[in-house]
Amino acid sequence: MAQRILEPGQIETLAQASVPRIRLPDRRQLFSRRAARLRELAGGGGMGDYLQFIAVLADAQHAAAAELSVSPPDAAVLDRAGELRMPPIHPGAWARPPQWRDTLESLCAAVAASPGFPAAVGSTIAAIRHAGRDWLEEQADAACPGDVDKAPGKAVDRAAAPFLMAALQVHWAALSSAFAAGQVRTLDMPGVCPMCGSLPVASVVYAHSPYHGYRYLHCALCATEWHMVRVQCSQCGASGKSIGYHSLEPAAAADPAAQESAATRAETCDQCRGYRKIFYQEKDPGVEPVADDLASLGLDLLLGAEGYHRASGNPLLWQATEA
Repeated sequence: MAQRILEPGQIETLAQASVPRIRLPDRRQLFSRRAARLRELAGGGGMGDYLQFIAVLADAQHAAAAELSVSPPDAAVLDRAGELRMPPIHPGAWARPPQWRDTLESLCAAVAASPGFPAAVGSTIAAIRHAGRDWLEEQADAACPGDVDKAPGKAVDRAAAPFLMAALQVHWAALSSAFAAGQVRTLDMPGVCPMCGSLPVASVVYAHSPYHGYRYLHCALCATEWHMVRVQCSQCGASGKSIGYHSLEPAAAADPAAQESAATRAETCDQCRGYRKIFYQEKDPGVEPVADDLASLGLDLLLGAEGYHRASGNPLLWQATEA
């Protein structure tokens, strides 16, 4: 019997066809799971107080998401987005519903009612509540990572940004969860969310079927996840010897096996000098991209000292940017 011999490119194509390309969020548990993970991680380091604060914010997101009703784009909009190879709910094209400001107020109220936070948190909440609609909309425009033409962080109030982004996350995660995975087409830019066009906060290598062993980038805005092959830079696309991995495991420098055992690593690229974190569910079943990224700030400090830059930030922690 004759056997068909496949060329390497054909083998890769067949392998990719068998991989689930898109993982959509489940808004019924997205934020509650994140809150639980934040509390789990809060006892393990100097970021504890901030993680507790974001956990309360995530609880409020969960409550807001349960009450929110959204209508995804109709078939004509989806078809047009597919023809143009564009994300169907890109923030630059999908109008923000005015209800997002009601969600913002509910988040502020929930955090304000939670005792024990520094006075600066209360001051930030008061400033948001007294701000005018125009300022809030301008801040949302500046903070939203979906517009790739904006310089991130230029005009953002860094204290208010976590509240603003948390409110926007509720709405965009609700939108993305209303789709079916088969409605979402991958883009020509693998490092950009195919659902909303935002940048990923980090990536996860899953340990359960049908995603076992595959790496998925996690959108900072709508929580959609999309497959990207491993050992490839999610910023510039470089692969092979340009890619390296770093962790905070004490023995990692002396023992390569320690690096392999770390659940939290940074994937660095020596071509663009950028990095994003990558979390391994097999090493820690509880990993959650946004929460674990916040809890591993020490790894960011280490890589910054070595001359690498974050390819994109965490939507719930805004830091000063260089002029």
